[in-house]
Amino acid sequence: MVNELKRTPLYQNFVDLGAKIVEFGGWAMPVQFSSIKEEHNAVRTNMGLFDVSHMGEILIKGSEADQLVQYLLSNDTDNLDTTKAQYTALCNEQGGIIDDLITYKLSEKAYLLVVNAGNTDKDFEWMKKQSENFDAEVLNVSTDYGQLAIQGPNARDFVQKHVKQNISEMSPFEFLQDVEFFGKNVILSQSGYTGEDGFEIYCKSDDTPFLWDSILEFDVEPCGLGARDTLRLEAGLPLHGQDLSESITPYEGGIAFAAKPLIDADFIGKKVLKDQKENGSKRRTVGIEMIDKGIPRTGYTVYDIDGNEIGEVTSGTQSSLTGKSIGLAIIDRDAFEMGKEIIIQIRKRQAKAKIVKKNQISK
Repeated sequence: MVNELKRTPLYQNFVDLGAKIVEFGGWAMPVQFSSIKEEHNAVRTNMGLFDVSHMGEILIKGSEADQLVQYLLSNDTDNLDTTKAQYTALCNEQGGIIDDLITYKLSEKAYLLVVNAGNTDKDFEWMKKQSENFDAEVLNVSTDYGQLAIQGPNARDFVQKHVKQNISEMSPFEFLQDVEFFGKNVILSQSGYTGEDGFEIYCKSDDTPFLWDSILEFDVEPCGLGARDTLRLEAGLPLHGQDLSESITPYEGGIAFAAKPLIDADFIGKKVLKDQKENGSKRRTVGIEMIDKGIPRTGYTVYDIDGNEIGEVTSGTQSSLTGKSIGLAIIDRDAFEMGKEIIIQIRKRQAKAKIVKKNQISK
């Protein structure tokens, strides 16, 4: 099975480190190197290093690249510049999320869109189809890039020691091009998927193993997908394919900040999203915490205390930070009330839970 999967430039490094390798989005990826809990705690207390080279990169360039990017994406791309990236959604005509992604404006007429690994081919074909009426080229450049994420409270100080630019004041989604990092040219982005401070590093594909090895010579823990999932859930960050999908809009999925339907420019799904902004969506995503024993798993049905079905769990895990079982659920808007008790159907039994804040990290 593993032999048939795509591999990042670091596959042999995973094998050499004894990682447990699993399938994820068509890729052979490490789920853990030591233990999920150990890697999770390293990111919360010190630093962890993730390979995210499986993510897709799509380049849009040309005289109307800016117009195409705005037509494709739900956020206001006028707010982009060559040092400020943007989290956004690629929506269908019904406002459903084909993918969530980050957009980097590399120059006036060139944009790099970083998409989820399992969606890369689908996103690329969608963007190419939508580009037919624009003077712009859409290129899948995923094989050109490697991507590493160094995350944790000590990540900024560590990266600062290895770059010449002053990064002490970089804020979320700010980025720098042409940065020399361990002697390699990279794009340095103040972003991540853990709820911690940190950076995502885009490099040439061939440079990825050298950078990985160079970073791990220091007090940095290699981390896999397991810790990435528990970390992002503690931070209340959604995962496409679970918490976000083509049948869930940004307003329903808890990423309303990534939708700007009141701007003058048109974009795909704008009409539906404008209606939801003005009148509210029928569903909303909430954080949940178990009161009774059990872990809320994707697809479990959610009921109110009177036994009425109100939604379903989209993601769940046990928090390494608190030991509590937590998750995200999409429920009827009218059923929402912070702190409200609900019921989760865990296989053949019902267990009590409550609605809580999505971000459960105390900072």
